[in-house]
Amino acid sequence: METICQSCGMPLDSDEVRGTEADGSLNSDYCIYCYKDGKFTQPDLTLEENIASAANFAKEAGMAPEQMTEWAKAVHPTLKRWKK
Repeated sequence: METICQSCGMPLDSDEVRGTEADGSLNSDYCIYCYKDGKFTQPDLTLEENIASAANFAKEAGMAPEQMTEWAKAVHPTLKRWKK
C-alpha cells in the first residue's frame, strides 16, 4: 500500500517530500507542504478548505479537477489529521 500524507493525501514516495520535525528529522505521516519544523504549515486549515484546494493538484495526479475533488471528499476525512 502506498504511503500518503495524512493531511493532503500526497504520495510520500521519497524522503525529499516528507515533512520535518523541529530537530530536522523526517516525519513519516506528513509531506513537507503540510508539515515543516514540527508543526503544520497551515495550522488553521479546515478539512473543507483542504478538500477545496485538492483540485489545484489534479493535473499532477493525472485527474480532472472534479475527479480530484471527489477523491479528496472520499479520502481526506479518513486521514490522521482530519479523522474524528
